[in-house]
Amino acid sequence: MAVVIAVIAIASLYYLQPINENNTQIEEPKEPKPISNIKHANGEILNKTLTLPELFEHAKDSVVKISIRGIAQGIGSGFVYNEQGYIITNNHVIEGADKITVTFPDGISYNAELIGRDPFTDLAVIKVNADADKLKPLMLGDSSSLRVGEQVAAIGNPFGLSSSMTSGIISQLGRLLDVPNAGGFVIPDVIQTDAAINPGNSGGPLLNMRGEVIGVNTAILSRTGEFAGIGFAIPSNTVKKVVPALIEEGRYKHPWLGVSGSDLTPELAELMGLKEARGFLVMSVVKDSPADKAGIRGGDREVRIDGNLYAIGGDVIIGIDDREVRGISDILIYLQREKSVGDEVRLKIIRDNNIMEVTVILEERPNPFESP
Repeated sequence: MAVVIAVIAIASLYYLQPINENNTQIEEPKEPKPISNIKHANGEILNKTLTLPELFEHAKDSVVKISIRGIAQGIGSGFVYNEQGYIITNNHVIEGADKITVTFPDGISYNAELIGRDPFTDLAVIKVNADADKLKPLMLGDSSSLRVGEQVAAIGNPFGLSSSMTSGIISQLGRLLDVPNAGGFVIPDVIQTDAAINPGNSGGPLLNMRGEVIGVNTAILSRTGEFAGIGFAIPSNTVKKVVPALIEEGRYKHPWLGVSGSDLTPELAELMGLKEARGFLVMSVVKDSPADKAGIRGGDREVRIDGNLYAIGGDVIIGIDDREVRGISDILIYLQREKSVGDEVRLKIIRDNNIMEVTVILEERPNPFESP
């Protein structure tokens, strides 16, 4: 099993975390009610492509600096979500905060209230009672329409340097990003960019050249903790699903299957007598989980490949609701974009060299961040 030996640096409070893209659990949800009260900072929808200077002028007044005091102290970024004073940032920016202060580009600061947070997508919503002329929302774009190579820009407060902009391109789409201390869960569908992201940028917007937010900057891949050309952003379509729930309920309910395993490799396929290495091998099933209730089977014997231990003999998921599954990312992205708690999914599986379908009713994912 390939493990990426590197460091994930959360781009605000200098946290470091190893990344592993191949041994994960299943997650994520469905389209929410349409976002209301969201418009461009100038009150208009822009249909033209902006230059970088025009983009900065368009968005700069909507991006704020977030300072926290508490168990941890640090600086991050955020951006105005609507005219009611709601601001989007990263969960790790405000985690452990006893006091949250929001500073607008003109230097005026306000105390902020934590409204809701979701560690599983590293998103949080805070609120300020600011003057109406300070609250200039940015439009959320459609991250599903992004293309590799598309030009983007990040605005934030790297190292506390207010209102800094960097530019780059979309380097890749559909990445998996580890959630620290979350029992193996990952954030799917993450955007990779080479726009410079550094400590202090977390929670700030990643913008397309129409001035729309298409991601929330959250982490970098680095051996030193400083930017090395690989940054990550939570996609705007995830923001559209999670943020309304955070505002209304303070939390987001993630749908859950309750399996863990590995993408099928040629070695695993050969050991299991399969013709091709395609799909997700279920190695274990959580007791009383939706997958367990539906009869999904985990591995029944262990083998060691290149020093790694695998439980083989379990079901191999090769499809979900008539969509092909090549590996775990296909399952996670589909659940994130299309499904919610209580929905049914049809899993096409290989069991004992026979193809069959199993229906699973998704339940809410257990939250390791909460006390029992």
